[in-house]
Amino acid sequence: MKEKVVLHHLKRVNGEEIDIVIEDGKIAEMTGAGQARGDQEWDASSLYVSSGWIDMHVHAFPEFDPYGDEIDEIGVKQGVTTIVDAGSCGADRIGDLVANGKASATNLLAFLNISRIGLKRVDELSELAWIDRDRVKEAIADYSDSIVGLKARISQSVVRENGVEPLRIARELSLETGLPLMVHIGSAPPDIREVIPLLQRKDIITHYLNGKANNLFDASGEPLPILTEAIGRGVHLDVGHGTASFSFRVAEAAKRNGINPDTISTDIYRGNRLNGPVYSMANVLSKFLYLGYSLEEVISAVTSRAAQWLGRPELGRIRVGDPAHLTLFAVKETPAALIDSEGERRVSNRHIEAKGVIIHGKFIECEVRA
Repeated sequence: MKEKVVLHHLKRVNGEEIDIVIEDGKIAEMTGAGQARGDQEWDASSLYVSSGWIDMHVHAFPEFDPYGDEIDEIGVKQGVTTIVDAGSCGADRIGDLVANGKASATNLLAFLNISRIGLKRVDELSELAWIDRDRVKEAIADYSDSIVGLKARISQSVVRENGVEPLRIARELSLETGLPLMVHIGSAPPDIREVIPLLQRKDIITHYLNGKANNLFDASGEPLPILTEAIGRGVHLDVGHGTASFSFRVAEAAKRNGINPDTISTDIYRGNRLNGPVYSMANVLSKFLYLGYSLEEVISAVTSRAAQWLGRPELGRIRVGDPAHLTLFAVKETPAALIDSEGERRVSNRHIEAKGVIIHGKFIECEVRA
């Protein structure tokens, strides 16, 4: 955008109406609504604006099936300007993922799978020989600008007979490299009570609202002591909705107990984007509006709070002089059916629709199915 472009009458989530002036791909000015002037002027009076949405858990390596998709299909076309691939690739293919990111409109960051094969197989931690410590460290050195942490999927189908041993190795690698862990939790064994005590400050539990038997809440919906202790240590809670990892029942129990998400992410890939139950970032955000979280809480979980964890505050704010990474969206006061990972259907009277993003000096219209 070499011309001076003005977006008029945008609403911030706090209700304030503003004009945003964009010049040379940067935010040049913010003024009161209707005051700015430019070479191009767009009336955006029906839309909200936030800094560009950040999805902390996606699978963006299309060669791996079933957990893969095209970067821009789950990025800018969803209203998401920055995606964080959650361990699709280990040391064998991380270079290819990073190269794909450089050729895409969406900003890409990544967690490095501790298994060198990544999601080439879905039991990538069933052979400890696939955890090559030297290759992990080489990959981190080679792609330090893109790698934000290490990923370990600690559930029975992934680790097979290895129990928590892959997580113990991941912990050692984390301490050696200074990178935090994102840990996928799911079916036992290993028991969740063996997994969570190994996590430290800034590590991420993803799928913390899953409804599987091995989850973080007891039969009456109370959080397990290991969860409240982890929160006290500064462990970060990420949604990671996915095909099998978000339950309305568990999410309602969590909210009753004040166990709120630090970040809201989709765990999106081709299958659950096209066929549900994820569909889009806006669909997942709408579920949290339905649960009773405010619009400000929901949007901060995909902007400022995600940017804070990443150590990239500029991604989570709208400030003069920063690159213009913006998401434009509507909040519709009309009924929408929402489905969780267990097939439970709820109807919300309010839902979010992503309309477009501004990134790298361009406006890109969203293409969302649901």
